[in-house]
Amino acid sequence: MTLTDPFPATDTPPHRPGGSGPVRGDGTTTRTRARRRWRAMRWVVGLVLLGAFVTLLLALLRPPSSDTPYAPDAAGPDGGRAVAQILGRHGVHVTYTRSAERAASLARAGTTLAVLPGDTYGDDLSDADLDLLAGTDADLALVGPSDASLAALAPELTWGWGGGYVTTSTASCADPDARAAGTITSAGGGFLPSGPAADRVVTTCFPPDAAEARTGSYAVVDGTRRVAVLDDAVILTNAHLAEAGNAALVLRMLGRHADLVWLVPEADRGADASDGTGASALLPPGSGAVAAWLLVVAVVAIVWRGRRLGPLVAEDLPVVVRASEATRGRGRLYRAGGSRGHAAAGLRAATAARLAARLGVPAGATPEALVDAVVRATGRPAPDVHGLLYGPPPPDDAALLTLARHLDDLESEVRP
Repeated sequence: MTLTDPFPATDTPPHRPGGSGPVRGDGTTTRTRARRRWRAMRWVVGLVLLGAFVTLLLALLRPPSSDTPYAPDAAGPDGGRAVAQILGRHGVHVTYTRSAERAASLARAGTTLAVLPGDTYGDDLSDADLDLLAGTDADLALVGPSDASLAALAPELTWGWGGGYVTTSTASCADPDARAAGTITSAGGGFLPSGPAADRVVTTCFPPDAAEARTGSYAVVDGTRRVAVLDDAVILTNAHLAEAGNAALVLRMLGRHADLVWLVPEADRGADASDGTGASALLPPGSGAVAAWLLVVAVVAIVWRGRRLGPLVAEDLPVVVRASEATRGRGRLYRAGGSRGHAAAGLRAATAARLAARLGVPAGATPEALVDAVVRATGRPAPDVHGLLYGPPPPDDAALLTLARHLDDLESEVRP
């Protein structure tokens, strides 16, 4: 009887002498299969481990940084990370936010609220935002304020008429912070008291124009709370902090209290990742670089595997092998490996397929449906038919030959 491709064995496979583990129908053991799979997958595993190692390095070594101007985590020339790091080393806790609402909730008595220019200078804070900031009890540090911010948060001051070019100004007041700085560089227009009544609470320092001594690039309003105003935000950037006495003035201006709320307003008031309300806030710093690296690794793996597999190519066989020879060869392999279960499964599967075709049983029918059809066609008892088609594997070669003869007899009793 012709052997067909085997189904998976249903019997308990024999054990190879020497304790090498259970033997499958193809002659392999657990150890040999594992060794073959490892040889095939070790380069993939190595590539994955290399990618994971580089990803870990990027996540650990890459410092958190942004490209937002004046932000305390921005390492570029227009960022403020140098100031934030120096303040942190001196015990000042810096809380960075881009939301006026959150800044107002964090600012309280005994803290400093620093307001810096945002994405669209002069239009970042709405009237409602300014009202929230004006209602806090924290000391204010306004750096490069807009007209609206100056009017709402420091109404005792008005803009001067200088500015437009960088000047080095000398402290001309008794304010201790200004005297500690000595000189600063600024391109702002300076500030003036808004009226005679403001003269009593306003101190101006560093006049950008020597002809107007009342104008100052730095001003302090001592009212119910302290409001320090600096006309040029460039002074605190990484690129210009070390010039003249800029660092001394900025650090004393922002570091008067142990807690500093650093506000860089954002024009778009949607989900703010910097405040922890956006989805990206759940990701650690450097996640973008890690994702880009993983994408590169995935593309390389796809190209590598794709080139290795290659397209399918149709090719004529150089030798024509008769089906009987292929069947005998497969039978010898089964016999050499002791795969009686595979051989029996192949015989039963082929017989069941032919019986189903003759009796009109659908290909997806259950074994019970096929057994019932064979019982009606042959008159044999159902347990006998089920045992022949779906019984246990034969224990030895003699039982396998007996099973083959009984299957052939069963098939001969069924006529189309």
